Amino acid sequence: MDEIAVLIPCYNESKTVEKVIKDFKKALPNAVIYVYNNNSTDNTAELAKKAGAIVRHEYRQGKGNVIRSMFREIDAKCYIMVDGDDTYPAEYAGQMAEEILNGKADMVIGDRLSSTYYQVNKRPMHNMGNRMVCAVINFLFRSHIRDIMTGYRAFSWEFVKSFPVLSKGFEIETEMSIHTLDKNFRLTEIPVEYRDRPEGSMSKLNTIRDGMRVLKTIVALFKDYKPLIFFGILSFLFITASIGLFLPVLFEYFRIHVVPRFPTLIVSGFLMVSGLLLLSCGVILDVVSKRHRQLFELYLNLLRQKREN
Repeated sequence: MDEIAVLIPCYNESKTVEKVIKDFKKALPNAVIYVYNNNSTDNTAELAKKAGAIVRHEYRQGKGNVIRSMFREIDAKCYIMVDGDDTYPAEYAGQMAEEILNGKADMVIGDRLSSTYYQVNKRPMHNMGNRMVCAVINFLFRSHIRDIMTGYRAFSWEFVKSFPVLSKGFEIETEMSIHTLDKNFRLTEIPVEYRDRPEGSMSKLNTIRDGMRVLKTIVALFKDYKPLIFFGILSFLFITASIGLFLPVLFEYFRIHVVPRFPTLIVSGFLMVSGLLLLSCGVILDVVSKRHRQLFELYLNLLRQKREN
């Protein structure tokens, strides 16, 4: 098992990957550096190998797929994940690793947004997307994370080996953050400087497409992790609509003792039944979710015993 493993997912990062590897070798001399090449069409893999990294390949396209393979294949006491685009300074890696190795955190977030990100980043849609994602997740999960989407993180062995990676693309960071909050892992944030990509280096993030995937992931995970609230909100909307349709029919019946709008009454009844069914689903799934958390805690205990043995 490695003491510290630096994980660098790469897709066409030939302009920056050598510098990233050299910077992290200097910052963490005892770390093992892994570069996972994700179907690059340039010479990223060759340059990474030349710079001294262990190069492996992931042929399923997408950052989430790369992270899944990294987490499955590599054993280390501390993992440092960083993008290969040279936007994150390596000088903070030692401080992040120290938080993990000293047992103070299971995940350390390299917080760009509290530092230089908004001054340096020249993509206004990315800025708006980061603010919106942070606001939505902090509201839904009652947290105070300052940077949800950062690609600069450190993890403990227990977190990595117990994290079920479901995302395939750039929504992986959102999934990590929500999983940490839901499973009550120890989380710390360290402000880090952010550098914009060097000239000639292109971002692989599509603001609209990947932004929609992130929002879809947030809704799906909110449903999975907090089903009573999710289905309770839907139930409230259905029942409110049902009552709104029913009351005029009721008042009209009291006035003329006839129900002239049977279709409205039928729709109202359908909405009421649907609302009650949604509430029932929420209650049942909430019990299932709590049972899953209990089993997850037992699984963590087994993981720790396995590591100690």
